[in-house]
Amino acid sequence: MNNTWKNWAGDQICAPVAIERPTSEAELVEIVSRAAQRGQRVRAVGTGHSFTDCACTDGVMIDMTGLQRVIDVDPANGLATVEGGAKLNPLFAELAGHGFGIENQGDIDKQSITGATATATHGTGVRFKNVSAQVVSARLVTADGEVLDVSDGDTYLATRVSLGALGVVSQLTLKVVPLFTLHREDELRPLSKTLERLDADVDGNDHFEFFVFPYGETALTRTTRRSNEEPRPGPAWKKKLGEEFENAGLTVICRAGRRFPSAAPRLNQLLTSLMSPSTVQDHGWKVYASSRDVKFTEMEYAIPREHAREAVQRVIDLVRRRKLPIMYPLEVRFSAADDAFLSTANGRETCYIAVHQFIGMEYENYFRGVEEIMNEYAGRPHWGKRHYQSAATLSERYPDWDRFLAVRDRLDPNRVFLNDYTRRVLGN
Repeated sequence: MNNTWKNWAGDQICAPVAIERPTSEAELVEIVSRAAQRGQRVRAVGTGHSFTDCACTDGVMIDMTGLQRVIDVDPANGLATVEGGAKLNPLFAELAGHGFGIENQGDIDKQSITGATATATHGTGVRFKNVSAQVVSARLVTADGEVLDVSDGDTYLATRVSLGALGVVSQLTLKVVPLFTLHREDELRPLSKTLERLDADVDGNDHFEFFVFPYGETALTRTTRRSNEEPRPGPAWKKKLGEEFENAGLTVICRAGRRFPSAAPRLNQLLTSLMSPSTVQDHGWKVYASSRDVKFTEMEYAIPREHAREAVQRVIDLVRRRKLPIMYPLEVRFSAADDAFLSTANGRETCYIAVHQFIGMEYENYFRGVEEIMNEYAGRPHWGKRHYQSAATLSERYPDWDRFLAVRDRLDPNRVFLNDYTRRVLGN
């Protein structure tokens, strides 16, 4: 049997000794216990949307796609209990059928819920925390086959963002809110004005983000407000056609950039010219996420919000100075501080700066240069996206680092859930 596994982008590959697909918590417990008794490593995987080797293993891989059920929705307390493998888009659709959604989410909804929480996936909005902060409790299958109900204390604060290093989350209970409407307006603004009024836009909107191609002078800003008004969705065919056109056009232009790297500045200007204003008014879960079918690789850093303007300008200057063939825009977002030990927003209001490169194009020169800039701001890399950090460099950037390691030592002293990635970023 061929047990080769690849991530979404196709650039992380591993060959587990076995790929197990449990359909119940009892089966999950049995798989973990059996592997631990045999001295095998264990890693759980959702949809493989991380760009790092976070899910890779030569041991036993647990495919969580058989654990996607919504177990309970509690309207009185605003809670929903779901299995750990639940994919975000169908999960949000099912919650909407009950009249609920989650407070905030990222701009991609292809991940599993535990993949999103374990890596501190986030949306934008300086008054809103990341997805893991919406976890009220979890059921965690540990290396010895015990199932822990986790809802408070250090184990809870470690489990919310765990990189899969503590065990396998079989269930999560999420805080949900009544279904709401988002009004999103995309505008084209000069980059200089976007940076000049950045604080006002971040503070003055429920959600704010912007995109800018590194050789362009125009930013696409995205401001969003929340309401209880009725949705006014456009025709589904029109949205689908627009997404297909956008993805197809980006693919063609990126392929041109891959073949003719020196044309990147002109192609950036072409892509900038294709950006257009738009408005959307629909239920939140339908507005937050975008369809992104073009394969790419990505790095994202979380830095203190106050350095956002300077850091963005420095990344753009880096690209232009080195004449790098970059085909994707910078994406800049914001979030509230939270308290999960390994959350990239632990203890500070955060600006996220994401950089991308088209698949098959050289990215290290760019990503390493960006990382050097972010290091100066005590930047914390998104756990599911490319970076070159190690436990030695990361430990000083998280005030609760030692508390996380203490929970890890207690729950997994024999490192059943160890892989190359967690060894690099957390230590042995």
